[in-house]
Amino acid sequence: MAGKAEQNVVIVGGGFAGFQVAKLLSKKLDARRYNLILINSRSYAVALPASVRLVVDAESKLEETSFVKLDRIYANGNGETKVGVVTSIEAQPGVSGGAVVLATGERISYAVLILATGSKWTGPSAIPENEDDVLPFVNAWRQKFAKANHVVIVGGGAVGIELAGEVKDLYPTKKVTIVHGGDQLINAAYGSSLRKGLEKRLHARGVQFMFNEYVDDIPEAGVVGVTTRSGKHISDVDLVVSARGGRPNTDYVTSLGEDALNGHGFVKIKPTMQLLNHPSIFALGDIIDWTEQKQAAKLMWHVPVIVGNVVSFLNGATPTKKYTGATEMIVITNGKKGGMGYFGFFGGFTLGDWFAWLVKSRDFMVPHFRKDLGY
Repeated sequence: MAGKAEQNVVIVGGGFAGFQVAKLLSKKLDARRYNLILINSRSYAVALPASVRLVVDAESKLEETSFVKLDRIYANGNGETKVGVVTSIEAQPGVSGGAVVLATGERISYAVLILATGSKWTGPSAIPENEDDVLPFVNAWRQKFAKANHVVIVGGGAVGIELAGEVKDLYPTKKVTIVHGGDQLINAAYGSSLRKGLEKRLHARGVQFMFNEYVDDIPEAGVVGVTTRSGKHISDVDLVVSARGGRPNTDYVTSLGEDALNGHGFVKIKPTMQLLNHPSIFALGDIIDWTEQKQAAKLMWHVPVIVGNVVSFLNGATPTKKYTGATEMIVITNGKKGGMGYFGFFGGFTLGDWFAWLVKSRDFMVPHFRKDLGY
């Protein structure tokens, strides 16, 4: 696959990271020299944070607004979206350029390759890659939540908390329990004020908690009862939902050799966001081996480094922009009207329900997401 130019700049992944890089590079690359190609498993980007409402609340009709086509992001039409799944990368250590191979067998060469494939999720956040499977998946989860009498959410991170809030919004009397491996919600990267504040807010809505517990095997919907790792039995649960954290979507990167990934599947990078042994391959977003919480907000810092360094590299200059980390911040919803925010500035501080509603809870920033994609 190639356009009018002789060389390709290829981006793998059309989520928050990939489309933002594509959007900026389309303004900076000379279309006479480079074809900009964004490869994504679907023709549209998904506003993934909104998936917790999408899979619970049919009345939200988020399937009509949170899936946005990747056809309006390119400045002056300088770029194209290719629907496909990359299964491997062909590259030699220390040598610039190479090719990606798709599941169809198609091979696309690149002068520069940018990896932005994000996280793989379990449970209702695991939106299928095949477009034909997406709506049946969403509707099936809506039915599961509607039919359940007692929902147990496995994982008390942001996704688990937000799912609990959505279930309580739509079904206030439905029994909801969060099973979490830690002794407080989310993790210690955020202050105790946020962790305890969210627990208090959910508890006020009738959500129950089991801390320092794990559910290893998720039973099928409708199966009654589940036993935790320590042997505690929850007898009346009829829907167990995995809300465990995501893992890096990097299986295809193993084709570069063992040293490309760390032991947890994250891509090893230099501060310039280039791979250690592949100067023409860059990576950003959830998949990078960097000690930080994985979330879309980090892209404010990732994207400028990537774009600046890719342009320098293509111009024959040494990339000089370096990523040095970002301040931790998060907003976690509690249904449509509440939640909390945490900001790591000034020693860390929290904001409450009104702020969470203003910036996230009311619409999960879907209108902003659509505008960012040209809709």
